[in-house]
Amino acid sequence: MCGIVGYIGYREAYPIVIKGLKRLEYRGYDSAGVMLYDGENLKVSKTKGKVTDLEAKTAEITTNGSVGIGHTRWATHGVPNDINSHPHVSNSGNLAIIHNGIIENYEPLKKELIKRGYVFKSDTDTEVLVNLIEEIQKKENLKLGKAVQVALNQVIGAYAIAVFDKQKPDEIVAARLGSPLAIGVGIGEFFIASDASPFIEYTSNAIYLEDEEMAIVRLDKPLKIRKIKDDSPVDPYVQELQMNLEQIEKGGYDHFMLKEIYEQPSVIKDTYRGRLLANEGIIKMAGIEDNLEKFLNADRILIVACGTSWHAGLVAEYILEEFTRIPVEVEYASEFRYRNPIINKNDVVIAISQSGETADTLAAIKLAKEKGAFVFGVCNVVGSSISRETHAGAYTHAGPEIGVASTKAFTTQITILTLIALRLAKAKGTLSHTDFHRYLQELTIIPEKVAEALLTNEKAKEIAAVFKDAPNCLYLGRGYNFPVALEGALKLKEISYIHAEGYPAAEMKHGPIALIDELMPCIVIAPKQGHYDKVVSNIQEIKSRSGKIIAVVTKGDTQVRDLADYVIEIPDTSDALSPLLTTIPLQLLSYHIAVMRNCNVDQPRNLAKSVTVE
Repeated sequence: MCGIVGYIGYREAYPIVIKGLKRLEYRGYDSAGVMLYDGENLKVSKTKGKVTDLEAKTAEITTNGSVGIGHTRWATHGVPNDINSHPHVSNSGNLAIIHNGIIENYEPLKKELIKRGYVFKSDTDTEVLVNLIEEIQKKENLKLGKAVQVALNQVIGAYAIAVFDKQKPDEIVAARLGSPLAIGVGIGEFFIASDASPFIEYTSNAIYLEDEEMAIVRLDKPLKIRKIKDDSPVDPYVQELQMNLEQIEKGGYDHFMLKEIYEQPSVIKDTYRGRLLANEGIIKMAGIEDNLEKFLNADRILIVACGTSWHAGLVAEYILEEFTRIPVEVEYASEFRYRNPIINKNDVVIAISQSGETADTLAAIKLAKEKGAFVFGVCNVVGSSISRETHAGAYTHAGPEIGVASTKAFTTQITILTLIALRLAKAKGTLSHTDFHRYLQELTIIPEKVAEALLTNEKAKEIAAVFKDAPNCLYLGRGYNFPVALEGALKLKEISYIHAEGYPAAEMKHGPIALIDELMPCIVIAPKQGHYDKVVSNIQEIKSRSGKIIAVVTKGDTQVRDLADYVIEIPDTSDALSPLLTTIPLQLLSYHIAVMRNCNVDQPRNLAKSVTVE
């Protein structure tokens, strides 16, 4: 889950690497480091803390040089400190490496290297890898690229690496297995990064390495890509980038999270643009149309995802089952492959991931494919691993999501999954003609209603000021809005560090009600559509126990207003589409509470945006 950046070319490497690390800091921010080659020596500077701390420390070294690699870390092996920070240098001082991933068999490799006289300064698995490469290089008299290939065939785990040898100063070797790696191809220069954001202003051409591929980037020579297992050559496939610099800047907002919350009206529209033709009664999605029979003949649909994407999958379970009458199961991808799941050839597996690089979800995809299931991906990042591993899929077109806590990913995933459910329902005839067209028309105006829901910002800020110091919080919802309660609680936990739990409102009596007292804020999602009367009863149960009630209600509601301590109004919509609106004030509430608690909203402690290791 770390971020890596590399540059080799004719420009000064340092500013490119530092800027790139700042853009990748959402992937990890425990520590940061940079290595520069000045034509004679490796200059390494690294520190615990953020990239801004690294900038201050690099005043200690000469930052000249047109070759550089950098790293921002989410710690796995070894606590976050200066020594465990990357880059790591081999014992000879010739090799430097940056690494995103985990080398699982590093302990036996380390013991063997110690026997051979190697000394280790850090507790990391990465320092083992760089010295293994050096040992192979010396023992077998190999060039850097071949030594890296041989070493990687001896390690078990996941990696995206960039390796530099000062004895071969005109090249960098990069490789990946399980962790993403992009190569920007310029004129007389190359960029290496965990994603394309560090180099979008320099080139629009990118190559995304596949698993078990290694690239040798050399100055003034064509890029070479080879398979790590057998050294067979691979023809590079150059893609044109689908993002721009403006998308990854804050645009005047205080935080990326707030910017991304406010982008939701436009990105939901982008998600259904060209796919939803409401006036003609048409939904066009190539990934569905080309595989329609597989969906229609499915015995069941399995949804695999993690975190916020799992919550979107839970919403989809309600929508798909109601609209299509196909049985749906939603699984944590992190547990899926470890419980020997029953997967049949007539199953359809939908894998959901914002980044398209989630390690557990990728593993679930591979298992499902081995069992013969059809796998459909829903992700945001064009060219990501999930988009390449799945049989078919759909992009959400949400644009880059930089804030670690997902917001627009959730609503655009729900939008895509709703389109899928409606298209299948039309094909199966399980939704009336009238209802089908009603949902299409309602979806087209959802962006306007989301924009209206965003007007609750000041109300959310007012409520946040009251409850910012609460030690616990309970979120309750029913039906389609039970997953929204889970998502609301997750947002609060992620960015404000307040303990919060989401429950189906009816489950409150089965345990959580014991927690309710005058100090317990309870956020209840109570739109008038759905199970309104039941939720009102739950609110009365909270009120009778002196709990503080914050209710999200449909505009014009009077019944809940008389019971609740605080009310946030949202526009009216159908029950099935209500999660697209009810989630908005919960995002804003979490955001303002985190800001008032002086938390790092975009980079909450211990978290990383893209979970590329188990």
